[in-house]
Amino acid sequence: MRAIFALIMIAALAAAAVFLADNPGRVEIMWQGWQLDTSVGVLITAAALAALCVALVLRLLSLLLGSPRSLLRRRRERRRRAGYQALTRGMVAVAAGDPQEARRYARRAEVLLAEPPLTLLLSAQAAQIGGDELAAKKFFTAMLDRPETEFLGLRGLLNQALREGDRDTARHLAERAVALRANTAWAASSLFDLEARDRRWEAARDALEKVARRRFIAPEIARHHRGVILYELSRDAAAQRDRQRALALAGEARSLTPELATPVAHYARLLLAEGKAGRAAKAIEGAWRTAPHPELAQAYGEMWTDEAPLARVARFERLAAQNPAARESHLALAEAALAAQLWGEARRHLERALTGEPPPLAPLPAGLGTPPPRGGGEGASLAGATPRLCLMMARLEEAEHGDPALMREWLDRAARALPDPRYVCASCGGESTEWRSLCPRCGAFDALAWRTPAWSGSGGALPVTIEASRPTEPTPTPQMALPAGDPARG
Repeated sequence: MRAIFALIMIAALAAAAVFLADNPGRVEIMWQGWQLDTSVGVLITAAALAALCVALVLRLLSLLLGSPRSLLRRRRERRRRAGYQALTRGMVAVAAGDPQEARRYARRAEVLLAEPPLTLLLSAQAAQIGGDELAAKKFFTAMLDRPETEFLGLRGLLNQALREGDRDTARHLAERAVALRANTAWAASSLFDLEARDRRWEAARDALEKVARRRFIAPEIARHHRGVILYELSRDAAAQRDRQRALALAGEARSLTPELATPVAHYARLLLAEGKAGRAAKAIEGAWRTAPHPELAQAYGEMWTDEAPLARVARFERLAAQNPAARESHLALAEAALAAQLWGEARRHLERALTGEPPPLAPLPAGLGTPPPRGGGEGASLAGATPRLCLMMARLEEAEHGDPALMREWLDRAARALPDPRYVCASCGGESTEWRSLCPRCGAFDALAWRTPAWSGSGGALPVTIEASRPTEPTPTPQMALPAGDPARG
């Protein structure tokens, strides 16, 4: 298109030249006593040359007058390019974990660039990877004074406060971050986690509502968290002797966390305190249908402590009927039968628990070897053997037959069996024999799940101890003695 346009222009100029040559005309100019006679073509040519000379003079003057400004502009542009290059290399050094290079490029970028937000960020990150937390804190604090970097500075200071264990400062920073940008997931989630870890349950419930409303966590997780918070609020209300509020909160918590035994047991005990033993029993029986648990059996037994052992067996038969195939149903009935000295009934339920489906085993971490065979090497016939069950068998052999050899055999099997299920933290892997809303080891909220812990590569079982029982007296369930250093201790 440019070539066609040039050809058109050349043709137009040629046509104009030919026309002027054929029609030269005559021009006469009189000015201040001067007379100029020429043709039209010469006059046009002279005017074009004069205009060209004026344009050249004006251009030269513009260059002379604007050269200092142009030089300054080019110099600033070179500094800007060099500054961004230093900034880029500094970020690469931060990503590579090279604190010396990162600090050097941060200083160079700070000198070359007139944009403190970017250089403050690089300087703070360079100080962090270099281990200079005080310098990093200074840079993050300086970022708070600028609207464009305030949010990023809050996050840096929040992370520092969490590493230092200063949860009060971290919570205030999280509140400021949420007020600044409420739609940011990390800010809202951090505030909720801090409120929960500090057991500020009312504030945690409000923070959870905001997190759930913006779909920062899955609805089912939010529901479960809400139930755990309501359970804690119920406990607080019960401690303050506000029984009605405690009961209402406990009932709602039970409906939101049906797979947790502790909230259900808490609700049943509150009902029992109000003289509503029937409703308490129904609550435990309803939970037993979906999630049978030893704590539920314990709470169920607390309702009729004054009953005769045979009557308690009948009670537990009703409970077990809610989930007859569950392993815990057989164990609960076996415990009641042992207390009532019904040796045959106890043996029948223990054998069904032994040959039934073993408790679920937690995944084994990579590189920790292979777990020992289920049942202590006895094959499928002892698939459900755990220390608790083996100890009950040892009690049965001692009480029914008074045979020390059979009792020792079951004690040996208990030492080789898979551990009993317990609460394992999904965050740190710590173990606890009691459920809590906060992990006793790492403080994570709502992270404990009832399952069999993973085995170590040593293949050794937890040592167990029992108290010898007399054949004519019922004995409490023996407790396992955990080795030193076991996360479940305490």
